[in-house]
Amino acid sequence: MLSKVCAAALHGIDALPVEVEVNVGWGDTRIIIVGLPDAGVREALDRVATAIANSAFKVPMGRTTINLAPADLRKEGPSFDLPIAVGMLAASEQFASDQLENFMLIGELALTGAVRPVKGALPIALRAKADGKLGLLVPRENAAEAAVVTGLNVIPIENLREAVHFLEGTAKIAPLKVDAARVFENPVNGDEPDFAEVKGQESVKRALEIAAAGGHNVLLIGPPGTGKSMLAKRLPTILPPLTLDEALETTKIHSITGQLTPGQSLVTRRPFRAPHHTASDAGLLGGNIHPTPGEISLAHHGVLFLDELPEFKRSVLETMRQPLEEGHVTISRAAGTMTFPSQFMLIAAMNPTPDGKMPHESKSSPREIQAYLGRVSGPLLDRIDLHVEVPAVKFREMQAARTGEGSAQIRERVVAARLRQRARLRSHISCNARMGSRELREHCALDDHAKSLLEHAMTDLNLSARAYDRILKVARTIADLAAAEHLTAEHIGEAIQFRSLDRQLWR
Repeated sequence: MLSKVCAAALHGIDALPVEVEVNVGWGDTRIIIVGLPDAGVREALDRVATAIANSAFKVPMGRTTINLAPADLRKEGPSFDLPIAVGMLAASEQFASDQLENFMLIGELALTGAVRPVKGALPIALRAKADGKLGLLVPRENAAEAAVVTGLNVIPIENLREAVHFLEGTAKIAPLKVDAARVFENPVNGDEPDFAEVKGQESVKRALEIAAAGGHNVLLIGPPGTGKSMLAKRLPTILPPLTLDEALETTKIHSITGQLTPGQSLVTRRPFRAPHHTASDAGLLGGNIHPTPGEISLAHHGVLFLDELPEFKRSVLETMRQPLEEGHVTISRAAGTMTFPSQFMLIAAMNPTPDGKMPHESKSSPREIQAYLGRVSGPLLDRIDLHVEVPAVKFREMQAARTGEGSAQIRERVVAARLRQRARLRSHISCNARMGSRELREHCALDDHAKSLLEHAMTDLNLSARAYDRILKVARTIADLAAAEHLTAEHIGEAIQFRSLDRQLWR
């Protein structure tokens, strides 16, 4: 007898429908699986057979053929265990159900028949809804994640027998409901780092506020112990909250990589990723034999922090240039080509010299200093909007009882600036840093004074055309923080200051 069960395979950050066809016929007892399965899917046969026997069912006798259609789509991972087992039981007439076409099934089976969690429950739930399915049977640990998809009955399953009884109608399981809007109302944890804890460094805080308001990239340059890492780790606390669409897209990426904790439904806070400087290009951008998201995609809609920037391999840093510009990364391998989103804020930190001191205090020779700085290429620096010096904190600032502004106050100004940008841009562009040439011409017009100031800066600092655009974007953000409608020489002048430090050092 032939049975058909609906499942799905992950493809990038999305899922594609897969039909699990099972036929039980005459012949020697043997189970064959076809349809481009990987090793994890082929190994499912032994798990499934044992789980069926330990769930008080019978392993089908005769030749059992399992086809995962379409045959040209690669199937990976253990999420096909449950649909294969249900298909084998239906094909061997151990239960009957008219609901197999209405539900999609995913789940890994333990040898006892228990259902274990799998990766990618959210994109599979979205696929089930797009295909018009009535519901989705998922492991209980994945139910909260899948249930954020409205209009889909998400049925939490604990074992194979429970899934069979539900499909044949002898057991009632209430679908899990999750209110995504209420998830976002959770208060911020009290142990979250705060800008009020940072002593001094007011100019750096100002630069990070501008960066957060416009989504700009930042390079922090200063001796060790001046608070570069401390400041960078507090940047997410002043960023605007994630929207529901942003949270869904971010959660999909974390779901397919197994980054969600059991029972977690959504990523509600902007990601902060800080890979070690020994990271490879595959670890940073994504890749491996079968393309998977890397750190820049895991930081989507959040912050990517690269500490000790010159210690990263230059080849690794150079691969970031295209994603920084376009907001996505395309990875081509023999197994296929995948495109992953990567709209992130880059925060990089580095010492000014090999021994960590400022150039005028360093014992390193000029050649050693230039060799050290040369590990970071000019084209990459050109894509970083704000270059900020982080000086040593003075003793009286460290001993001061008065604290600076907290993250909550800074965040209010950042959110207000983002709202002005959204009202002005009225498009898919989320912030000033993502403006294109058309938006720059429309929203960054300069008066004669501002134009003259920018012209002198371009000549004196030998800035590129890309730097010109980025100065305008930063100036537009500074104006938004000041609630100014038009750009002035004051806004341009402050933006130019953030492009001069690299010219002094890298010369």
